[in-house]
Amino acid sequence: MLIKRMTVQLSGGLQARHTALFAREACSFQSEIFLAKDGKSANGKSIMKVMALAVKKGDEITLLTDGVDEQAAACTLEKFLLTKHR
Repeated sequence: MLIKRMTVQLSGGLQARHTALFAREACSFQSEIFLAKDGKSANGKSIMKVMALAVKKGDEITLLTDGVDEQAAACTLEKFLLTKHR
């Protein structure tokens, strides 16, 4: 299991469009993927659950990946969350 803590840099945070793109990217990996914020966690492959976290630009989150391709998943999704504009 890999655990990465970061500050979201996406302009607008994880609103509908960004959440859909994030979940689609997460679904391309076999590993389990979770996002955590303020003591709550969500399956990173579920658009609705990630949106329920209400992640905004500047929020501190934790990305957890676990599985055969966890390293690639963590790297790709971390880059997604740290990109200022999409």
